[in-house]
Amino acid sequence: MLNAALRAFTVRNSTMQHHDGASRSSARVIAACALAVAASAACAQQYPVKAIRVIAPFAPGGGADFMGRLTGQHLTELIGQTVVVENRVGAAGIIGYDYGLKAAPDGYTLTVVSTTYSILPSLYKLPYDPIKDMQPVIQFSRGPYIVAVHPSLPVKNIKELIALARAHPNTINYASSGTGANVHLVTEMFTSMTGTKMVHIPYKGTGPGVTDTIAGQTQLVFGSMSSVLQYVRAGRLRALAVTSAQRNPAAPELPTVIESGVPGYDTFDWQGIVAPRGVPRAIVDRLNLEYGKILRGREVSERLLKDGIVASPSTPEEFGYFIANEIEVVRKIVAKAGIKVD
Repeated sequence: MLNAALRAFTVRNSTMQHHDGASRSSARVIAACALAVAASAACAQQYPVKAIRVIAPFAPGGGADFMGRLTGQHLTELIGQTVVVENRVGAAGIIGYDYGLKAAPDGYTLTVVSTTYSILPSLYKLPYDPIKDMQPVIQFSRGPYIVAVHPSLPVKNIKELIALARAHPNTINYASSGTGANVHLVTEMFTSMTGTKMVHIPYKGTGPGVTDTIAGQTQLVFGSMSSVLQYVRAGRLRALAVTSAQRNPAAPELPTVIESGVPGYDTFDWQGIVAPRGVPRAIVDRLNLEYGKILRGREVSERLLKDGIVASPSTPEEFGYFIANEIEVVRKIVAKAGIKVD
């Protein structure tokens, strides 16, 4: 009996010590978490204390550069620190993305990402992970493409284009800004969903492709509104539809491809900003808040609408989900079309 009592006491004592140890361990974890939260909050309250760099992975004058500078001017006014756009150009944007994502995760280096960001993983072996290495901050904008044809092509709408392409496969030449570029992919998405076959003519940029379509060297181009709409207005190109699910305020008379008989066809050029993985959440929330104010403001939203671009501020989670989904959509298009780059 005595031995049994001693064993019972030993077990109870051991259990109590275990619980005490577990409680102390839990208390330490809770305290550490509380300190981390407090440190993050304090960091956000002090942030920013120096200039912020915004990496634009493409040349000055391009869409990423334009958005970085437009929003950066207003961000400077809101946070009281200079926002500097730094162009890191090369390798289809890979150099700039790699540099931005591998910067210190302190909120002082941000990177403008765009449609190209979701295309690259399907075409290249990247030095960074496009999902794991980035912290989404906010989506900036969405802008549809215009399906435009040379006036000599005997079609006035999408249904007539599809009918002509089906009746005469591989006789319509379409221009793109290069193999694997966004314009190439959105056109391949269209041919896949409509069961048509057309000939791809790649150019070194959107401008030359639009120019040759105007000249009649190619008959079709899916061009951004900023690159195509002026020629539509001048009668040098005929617009058939816009590629987004909704009509665009800059050209409300143009139907969507969906309205024109291609259910589910919804694609657009997009841009946003990300930070390196590990930036404190409080800083991400601060940036999201300030950028959101800029994008919802009348001055910036109206400036974008002139080019058919719709300001589309999001939460970090929404933007992260959007990017991941876009990467998977592109993978399917690339695999089905057998697109490869040299």
